[in-house]
Amino acid sequence: MAAAPLLQVQGVTLRFGGVAALQDVNLEVRTGELVGLIGPNGAGKTSLFNCVCGLYRPQRGRVLLAGHDITRASPDAIARMGVARTFQNLELFRGMTVLDNLLLGCHRHFRASVWEVALWTRRAREEEVRQRERAEEVLEFLELQAYRDRPVAALPHGVQKVVELGRALCSHPRLLLLDEPSAGLVAEEKDELKYRLQDARRVYGVTVVLVEHDLRMVMDLSERVVVLDHGEVIAQGPPERVQRDPRVVEAYLGVGA
Repeated sequence: MAAAPLLQVQGVTLRFGGVAALQDVNLEVRTGELVGLIGPNGAGKTSLFNCVCGLYRPQRGRVLLAGHDITRASPDAIARMGVARTFQNLELFRGMTVLDNLLLGCHRHFRASVWEVALWTRRAREEEVRQRERAEEVLEFLELQAYRDRPVAALPHGVQKVVELGRALCSHPRLLLLDEPSAGLVAEEKDELKYRLQDARRVYGVTVVLVEHDLRMVMDLSERVVVLDHGEVIAQGPPERVQRDPRVVEAYLGVGA
């Protein structure tokens, strides 16, 4: 029996003025899957992520998470429901240490009130210990111990990408949206990232939607691939079939290529 859908996008249309960023987009992501979302520049991939995360609200259609309608939910409410995201351009706190950036990823699970923290109550202390244990666990899992006390700004770009992945994992996500995680990485770093993503799925049971321009990485990692072009889904299915689809070839290479 196939796993139940964790994410469902149903007939989503998003317009900016007279421009349609997304047009009647439908897709499902089953629990435990890794789905690649590809398409030429301007195809609508990041706009779709923004609709899932609550940053954009579509004019038509719905977004469901585990059967619950989150189309109009706020970004922080959606994060609390278990959706985490990385960005094409790094969104780390560059003046803070690696450990502190990871601890920020744990914040949505911190249940102690402001007053409990100010008074440093037993509950606040226990919460602090739990969150630090989670951050240390992710540090070890991603082999970032050597960088734990170093400011992010002093680290190589490839390491910063791993830190951003770690911060997302610290939030205990059910659904992880990765926006161009290999951007700016050399071939060796991309291979290392692939192994880390595979391990993260195995260890943390996270469901992943991957937006990525490196098609080799997408085809190697994805169980299914969805292709957007001009805001519309033009193909979806197993990687081997999608990469041979004439509409996909035309979208990437142009007519008559």
